Amino acid sequence: MVVEREIVGFGPSGRNGGWVSPKIAGSWGVYAARGGSDAVLRAERTTYQTVDEIGSVVDREGIDCGFAKAGMLMVATSSPQASRLHAELDSARRHGIGEDDLRLLQRGDVDELVHLRDCQVATFSPNAARIDPARLARGLADACDRVGVAIYEGTEAIDIAPRRVRCREGTVTANHVIRATESYTTQFPGEALRYLPLYSLMIATEPLPPDVWTEIGWRDGLVIGDRHHLFFYAQRTADGRIAIGGRGAPYRLRQPIQEAAERDAAVRARLEATILRQFPAAAGAAITHHWGGPLAVPRDWCMAITYDPGTGLGWAGGYSGHGVVAASISGRTLADLVLGRKTDLVTLPWVGHRTRRWEPEPLRYLASKAIVRVLGSADRYEDRSNRPARRCRLLAPVLPPS
Repeated sequence: MVVEREIVGFGPSGRNGGWVSPKIAGSWGVYAARGGSDAVLRAERTTYQTVDEIGSVVDREGIDCGFAKAGMLMVATSSPQASRLHAELDSARRHGIGEDDLRLLQRGDVDELVHLRDCQVATFSPNAARIDPARLARGLADACDRVGVAIYEGTEAIDIAPRRVRCREGTVTANHVIRATESYTTQFPGEALRYLPLYSLMIATEPLPPDVWTEIGWRDGLVIGDRHHLFFYAQRTADGRIAIGGRGAPYRLRQPIQEAAERDAAVRARLEATILRQFPAAAGAAITHHWGGPLAVPRDWCMAITYDPGTGLGWAGGYSGHGVVAASISGRTLADLVLGRKTDLVTLPWVGHRTRRWEPEPLRYLASKAIVRVLGSADRYEDRSNRPARRCRLLAPVLPPS
């Protein structure tokens, strides 16, 4: 049985940017300190395999969600961004990631994948795909329904405890209870500081005509991002739109998760400017959609999967924006933990990982505000001067560890 306060796909599972991304949800360094470098490399490989696993499920269950695997392109549009891109590539090599999984592309190579007006250098990974996330979530719900899973939408879980979930309509009892509430976990009593609910916002154009797509030259299924501090992430949707997202929405102290935070004029303007700058052929396209949702950021930015066989209580979360792949990994891992299966999944470094909670308000609020303001100002400085913004070092205590 699944109990869901809203509808399936209401949260980040239905509102995300549609990236089936091969990046791990967390820090190599944090995971390596706990499980060793070999475990982290296995974790990275698991994310690659999970992209194909999701594709297999989509195909097997007949889910119409526009799944297309054409890789991930990360673009540098300035010298500081190029430096960060090279540093990420060097780190990947040190951790055992080879050319087959991540390689450097020069401008001419990028043009074979997409025609960007502003690109110095890029990295490409073949291990990524595009989806329509809401259609994937609803399709998975239909697949669960076909095998006998009861899904109760519009049913709020008020309290979660070992072997029971209390709802307004009554109490559900079960041998195993799994909490899968991501950023909404912070709305349970005693869990307010479990995560930082950080909003990521998106816009989408109207469907573009074929001649515009020819001019843009964007390979279908390729997802594209850049190395700004407040980066963008974009996809070419199955119905021919540019859907693009980014961070920077203001944090609201008294109620971090609320509908008013799902749209923001400044973030929308920045994303529209990115479309105009990178894809000038789409300059005349109308923006037909603007939405957003909260993602869950743990204090160390690392996901965790936990299950206690003694109480039957488990949970997973803290995906920090990598939830499509991370949630698939978490679901399969929790299934193995519940059933007592000794698989490779249950040995990965996020299983049993613990992180301290965020500082109480207003310190968490101040940290969130600082992240947005400092990173935004750093981007503007770097775009203007073509020199790295040293001010980002001020955020080291609250940004993802290396």
